[in-house]
Amino acid sequence: MAGDVTQLLQRWREGDHQALDELTPLVYDELRRLAQRHMSRERPGHTLQATALANEAYLKLAGYDRIDWNGRAHFLGVASAVIRGILLDHARGRRRLKRGGEMCFLELNEELAPSSQRSIELVALDDALHDLAKLDAQQARVVELRYFGGLSIEESAEVLGISVSTVKRDWVVAKTWLYKHLKRENP
Repeated sequence: MAGDVTQLLQRWREGDHQALDELTPLVYDELRRLAQRHMSRERPGHTLQATALANEAYLKLAGYDRIDWNGRAHFLGVASAVIRGILLDHARGRRRLKRGGEMCFLELNEELAPSSQRSIELVALDDALHDLAKLDAQQARVVELRYFGGLSIEESAEVLGISVSTVKRDWVVAKTWLYKHLKRENP
């Protein structure tokens, strides 16, 4: 399947719009899985549903027909970033409407934070990732791919074009930095 997806992504980039039609059923289940992964970290009763989130992400991705796709893992990394952006826009909109009222919360799993009981706002995590990107853009990208995208260490290395050992090192350093930063910002 990964080879089929890679070939279809290449054909789509080259302007073959039928390739997008062939690609859709192959990647839609993965888009839904990504959307469900993101939604599982949201507050109960969130107004967005995973299916609607996957649909909106698909529509945005369909407009990215000129990206030089480097395979399935690259596509999933971009898809995860698109889904995260949709959720961030939604969270920021709610914050503006409620003036700090009911916020969109994201539960950090044990891989990212030592305490699984600790929850933080999605917006606060995004701000922390922006701060990390100023210090080390590659580490921030590793977090996006691993935490939000659900990519393996090997897939993340493929997307970024770096070694597996570099991804492992960046992942450990970035998790530690984010934990300390978020703890300092949200005691």
